[in-house]
Amino acid sequence: MKLNEIRDNEGATKNRMRVGRGIGSGKGKTGGRGVKGQTSRSGVAIKGFEGGQMPLHRRLPKRGFNNINTRDLNEVNVGRIQQAIEAGKLDKGATVTVETLVAAGVVSKPRDGVKILGVGALTTKLAFEVFGASKSAVEAIEKAGGSVSLLGTVAEA
Repeated sequence: MKLNEIRDNEGATKNRMRVGRGIGSGKGKTGGRGVKGQTSRSGVAIKGFEGGQMPLHRRLPKRGFNNINTRDLNEVNVGRIQQAIEAGKLDKGATVTVETLVAAGVVSKPRDGVKILGVGALTTKLAFEVFGASKSAVEAIEKAGGSVSLLGTVAEA
């Protein structure tokens, strides 16, 4: 076998049917669309229509709702912030905000803000300006001599 001899198996591909090219072709006149009616015309998209049968999206039960006021927050543990400081990605004296965490590579994108969680240990004195913080995270930050100013209110997790 040579590269110039490679081809599909017999019957693997079919030739394109040229529609609407005369009665002798077998697909002339109506072009395989039947006669009259909505679907014989262009621009038809009856999405979800199942021929009068109850459509799937109405047969299945609905549950829950989409809260339009929800915030998509980044959740960061204090231990992860301490790792970033030890790696030299975060300054010890700088205020920790969403922008500084993105620049340090702790979070990938800003989203709607950051919530600090209390897993891990924090030994560096830092000032935080974040959207939310858990009670254990606030305790860990204040124990290290830092401060937390909340930009918004978040239900405690």
